[in-house]
Amino acid sequence: MPAISIFFGIIIKMFYNEHEPVPFHAEHQGQRGKFDLTGRMVVGNLGSKTALRLIRQWAKAHEAEIRANWQRMKAGKPLEMIEPLR
Repeated sequence: MPAISIFFGIIIKMFYNEHEPVPFHAEHQGQRGKFDLTGRMVVGNLGSKTALRLIRQWAKAHEAEIRANWQRMKAGKPLEMIEPLR
């Protein structure tokens, strides 16, 4: 599962074997979650409110890039890194 962005100790990844709707995964301090394009956690145990807020902020700012990576993944192409939050 390639990492596509890293910021503030949060690692954002995408799986090649996922299916619609477009998901991404995040890890922070040993906790993990699966997120939709809005940054809403749909599965997981990532409990840090700060990390969840940062992930939502990142997802909203980079929705187009996340979708573009999804299309690359479906085409069997390598994923591109997405700008981290600063």
